[in-house]
Amino acid sequence: MTAYEKPELAMSEIEDVARRHFGPGASEITPLSGGNLSSVFSFVIGAKGYVIKFSELDGAYETERYISHLLSGHGIPFPACLALGKTDRLAYVIMERLEGSILSECSAEAQIRQLPELFGILTKLAGVDVRATAGYGWIRSDGNGAYASWRDFVDAVNAEDQTGTFWENWHELFRASCLEKDVYEEIYSRLMAYVPYNEPHRSFVHGDFHQWNVLSDGAGITGVIDGNCLYGDSLVDLAILDRHMAWGGVVQAYQDAQDKAGIVIPHFKERMMGAYYFKGLDGLRFYAKMGWKDAYRETRAFLLGSGKNGL
Repeated sequence: MTAYEKPELAMSEIEDVARRHFGPGASEITPLSGGNLSSVFSFVIGAKGYVIKFSELDGAYETERYISHLLSGHGIPFPACLALGKTDRLAYVIMERLEGSILSECSAEAQIRQLPELFGILTKLAGVDVRATAGYGWIRSDGNGAYASWRDFVDAVNAEDQTGTFWENWHELFRASCLEKDVYEEIYSRLMAYVPYNEPHRSFVHGDFHQWNVLSDGAGITGVIDGNCLYGDSLVDLAILDRHMAWGGVVQAYQDAQDKAGIVIPHFKERMMGAYYFKGLDGLRFYAKMGWKDAYRETRAFLLGSGKNGL
């Protein structure tokens, strides 16, 4: 199984889509980093900046439109969705371009200084009112989760049959990549032991909350972008941030902030372990498919050692 390759586009294809929605005059068309599954570009029309994303996955951006409307109503700086459509071969979405650069371009010290703001955004994300919706796991375009329970979601995303998705025939990775079946099964067994701790908690989860999906002007956070949004335990987002800023003391800083605010989080350690295993297991599979062997080995070592070391 070869690594997934994002779609390639000619400049004329991007210009055609921009013209379809805004008329002629798109300029400064620039490819953007990030977006593991989408090809992403920025462009300017009439002094206003926009971002356009293209994907080969059918219906790739239906949910993104729903998420954009949802988060903007809760004071979360997520880009507005301006247009959704299809070319002959690709789905696309056009979003407003927010100010700032990705947080990962800031120094480590600057990233740490902005942790309180990141924690504030995590609190807002977890506080999004989801009572009008039902279900767990991936958020569908109608706003509901795709599964009846967290356990059903965990079972489904790790099932062998993933026909019609990015993970179709993923068991082939055990033969054709660095993905090790015994390691995968060991982590999955540990994950299932912690599912009962995560299962009672249903919040909005960004699902990919790290410094490549956060924008900053260097002094403060200006926006949050691309997510693999789902309903589940909000601590999943904290686990993601911690693993991407493993050098930053994220979890301890978060706990200190919660203690200072007088907030008690029930079963914090157990829920974090469940979150680490859930995201880490998917990370192993993703890194193997992409051929990112260093990331695979680092994640493998963390997951296998976490049962001994705790948080």
